[in-house]
Amino acid sequence: MDMSLVPEGPYRFRMDRYGPMRVPGVVFATPDLLPRSAEDRTLEQVANVATLPGVVRASFAMPDMHWGYGFPIGGVAATDVDAGGVVSPGGVGFDISCGVRLLAAGIDREALAPSIRRLMDLLGDTVPRGAGRGGLWKLSGRAQMEKLLVAGAGYAVEQGHGVTRDLERCEDGGALADADPSQVGQRAVDRGLQQVGSLGSGNHFLEVQAVDHVYDAEAARAFGLHTGQVCVMIHCGSRGLGHQVCSDHVRVMDQSLPAFGIRVPDRQLACAPAVSTPGRAYLGAMAAAANYGRANRQLLTEAARRAFATAAQTGLDLVYDVSHNIAKIETHEVDGVARRLCVHRKGATLALPPGHPDLPADLADFGHPVLVPGTMGTASYVMAGVAGNDAFASAAHGAGRVWSRHQALHRVRGEQLRDELASRGIAVRPSSWRGLAEEAPDAYKDVDLVVRAAEGAGLARPVARLVPLGVVKG
Repeated sequence: MDMSLVPEGPYRFRMDRYGPMRVPGVVFATPDLLPRSAEDRTLEQVANVATLPGVVRASFAMPDMHWGYGFPIGGVAATDVDAGGVVSPGGVGFDISCGVRLLAAGIDREALAPSIRRLMDLLGDTVPRGAGRGGLWKLSGRAQMEKLLVAGAGYAVEQGHGVTRDLERCEDGGALADADPSQVGQRAVDRGLQQVGSLGSGNHFLEVQAVDHVYDAEAARAFGLHTGQVCVMIHCGSRGLGHQVCSDHVRVMDQSLPAFGIRVPDRQLACAPAVSTPGRAYLGAMAAAANYGRANRQLLTEAARRAFATAAQTGLDLVYDVSHNIAKIETHEVDGVARRLCVHRKGATLALPPGHPDLPADLADFGHPVLVPGTMGTASYVMAGVAGNDAFASAAHGAGRVWSRHQALHRVRGEQLRDELASRGIAVRPSSWRGLAEEAPDAYKDVDLVVRAAEGAGLARPVARLVPLGVVKG
C-alpha cells in the first residue's frame, strides 16, 4: 500500500487513497513528529483504518500518534451508523475510557514547598498501583458493580466518594449513556471488583503539578487556574475490567466477520456494523467499562483530597475529566449533511468548540478542556477546543511514545532516573524501578512540539502550561 504523505500545510499531511482505502488519511504533525524508522507501522495503520466499512471523511492521526492495537494510538475515525458503518474495539483500545482528570488546589507552589515531601509520601503510601493490585473501594459483588457500570462517577459520588460539582466537570456528566452491564462478562466483573480506585501500571500516574504559564487568562480563570497554582493530574482507565471487555468482544467480532461479509487488512481491526447484534453488544459493554473508568478516577480524586487535607490543609476542585479511549455515537455534518456517526477516538480527546451545547454552561464561551499530559520530567498542557476542527472535534492526548518499553529498559536505569528527577526538584514515588525506566521522559515525543502542532493544525489552543513537582507512578 502506498503510504507516502503529501504536505497540505505546515502541520497537516495527506495520504491519498490507495488500494482498499475508502477515504484518504490525514496526519496532523510536523516533519519532526512523523514516524522515523522503517519498522514503525503507524502510517500503515492509518491506511488500514481507512478501509473500514462506512468510514467517512478521513482516517485521522494526531501529532502524538504511535503504533497501537489495530488503530494507531492517536487515531480518529468515524463511520456512518446508518450506512453500514462499523464499530471496532481496536479503535478504542484495551484500556477503555483511559483518560485524564485535572484537579486545582487551593494553594500555590511556594506555600506547598515545605509540605511537598510529606504530601508525596502520603500519596505514595495510599494510592494503589501496579498490575493486579487492589483498589480503594472493594465492591460487594455483581449487583453493586452493575450500579457502578450504569452510573459511573455518579454512583461513586452517591456513595459518598466526592461532591455533586465533580459531575458537572466530567465529560458526559460522569457517565456515558446506554451502558449495558449484561454485556460485561463475569470474568471482567471479577477482575474489576477489587480495583476501583487504583492507577494500574504502565504510563498511568498521579502527578502533583504547578501552573507555570497561562496563555489565555480568561479561559484559565473559567477553568479555575492561575499562575503558580498547584494542581493534580490523574491518568488511568478501566483496569482489568476494561481489558477483559475488549478481549471478549474482539473475539466475538473476529468470528463474525464472514457473516457480515467484512474483510479487514489486519485482524486487530475486527469489527461489526454498529447497529448489528455484536456491534450493539460491544457499544453497551464499552459504555459500561467507560463508566468504570470514570468511577475509578473519582475514587483516586478522593484519595488525593485526603492527602492534601492532611499534608497541606487545603482542598482540590475538579477542573475537568476527559476520556481518550472511547467510541461515541455523535452527529456531525459530512458533505453538507448531518449524519449519525460512530466516532472512534483512540489516544485522542474530545475538543468541542466554544458554544457547543454539550459544554458545561460555565465553559460554553471557552471551548472544551483538552488535557495533554507530558511525562514525569516535562510539562503538561491544558488546551481548549476551537471551531473548524474537521477531525470530528478531536485533539492530541499526550506526548506519544518514540521508544518501546524494551528500548527504554535498555537505555535507562530506574534508580538513576529517580535521582536525576530529584535533582530537578521532582519527587518520584515509583511502584518499581523497571516501571519507572519504561516511562523515562526520553521515551516520549517532545510534548511542547506536539502542542504546537495541535494548535497549528487547528485542533485546539493552549490555555495553560503545568510543570511537575512530584509523581506517583503506576
